[in-house]
Order: sequence, then C-alpha cells, then structure tokens
Amino acid sequence: MTLEAFATKIRTCREIVFFTGAGISTESGIPDFRSPGGIWTRYSPVYFDDFVSSESERVRYWKMKKESLETYKKDVRPNIGHYSIKAFEDRGQLLGLITQNVDGLHSIAGVSEEKIVELHGTDRKVVCLQCGKYYPANEIYKRLVGDFTPPVCDECGGLLKPATVSFGQQMPVEAMRRAQELSESAEMFVVVGTSLQVQPAASFPVIAKRSGAFLAIINRDPTPLDSLADFNHRGAIGEFFRELTRLLADS
Repeated sequence: MTLEAFATKIRTCREIVFFTGAGISTESGIPDFRSPGGIWTRYSPVYFDDFVSSESERVRYWKMKKESLETYKKDVRPNIGHYSIKAFEDRGQLLGLITQNVDGLHSIAGVSEEKIVELHGTDRKVVCLQCGKYYPANEIYKRLVGDFTPPVCDECGGLLKPATVSFGQQMPVEAMRRAQELSESAEMFVVVGTSLQVQPAASFPVIAKRSGAFLAIINRDPTPLDSLADFNHRGAIGEFFRELTRLLADS
C-alpha cells in the first residue's frame, strides 16, 4: 500500500488508536536510552525489590534517573509526530493513545489526559510508594545534591520513586486494562516508533489485528510484526507525518 492510499484510508477512520515508542521522541532531542552509549547501556539495572530493600540501591537509582532527567532540562518540545496525533483528536478521530514513553511529550502537545495510556509511567512525576502522593519531578530532583539520602514522602514518610515502571516491577494494572480495551476496540491501530520487541506491550498490535483493526507500522527499522501489518512505512517519523499531513490537507 502506498502512503497516498494509507492517507485515504486513515481519513475515513473514526476510532484510531496510536501506539508510540521512543522513535517518535528522538526528533525532539530525547535519546533512545537503550541504544549504544545510552544511559541504560552504561548502568546495570536497579530492580524494584532492590530499590525497596536497599538504601544504596536507591541512591544508585536516583543518580541514574537524575542523569536521564538532564534531557528534560534542555526544554525539549513535542515535534510534528506528537502534534499530528493531537490533530487526529481535534478531528474527532482519536479513540486513544497508548505510549511506552515516559517523557510526557504527548501531554505537552495537548492530547487529552483521558485519551492517554502511559504503559511505563512518566518521568515528569515522582510517587510515594506507600500513600500514592505525586510530586513534580523537578521539585524532588532539586534536593539530590552531593552525597544525598534517598527522598521520602513529606506526608507519610514512605519511599519516593520516579513514577515509572522499574525492572521487576509489576506493570500498572489499570493502564494494561485500558490498553487492551483500546486495542480490542480500534478501527485502525497505528504503531509509531517502536521496535515491538518488549513484552507485554508488543502484544497490543496483535490483539488489535485479531480484533479486526487495520494495522499500520511506522518505524525506522523492521519489526517482528511487519508481516502482520496492512501498511508498513520505513523512515524518519517526522518526515512521515509531514507528508501525511500534506496529503490529508490536499484532500
């Protein structure tokens, strides 16, 4: 299928679900931390149980997260991919958005919170593991200077942790439920910028396809599910959305 034919197809859909990964945010200046030289290749992971049980592991985890947060201090902004998805909501076509990203750029682009399912949480908040209170991330990171001790909740004294899913931590039940529901209900399921190699998230395009959705995969590199897709596009995400926007505007 050509991009022109895909534009014709997506123009008529009213229940579109987008499923996004790191590739949609790299053009905003956010690196793929799993790529060679990325943060996750330079640190051994801190597993959730170790975070809870060991103060030294909590310190190590906070140092690693603080380094990754430096990305957001550069005032990164949403790019055309994020704003294009928002445009589908504005046209009444967006059923929902499932994202593996923790950068919060979809929200900054204006996509309604009730439309977004953040499978892996968000780096823009910190949460108390005991009482569930949320804090703005910058408020907590400002405390982490020198030989700091791991922060605790000012309400209950519980352990604070970035509101993201750590290695060994259970995936958020409600987010997984909502993601499955969206996948089962989608008329069109559009995968953008993810390798589709991390489970259980990579199962959602399969669920959508088996539930009757038109499946599109837009990614720089091939994915394991390309043969299942009705439309595949290889290349830069921003270039894809610029051309799609032009085609939709010309109709």
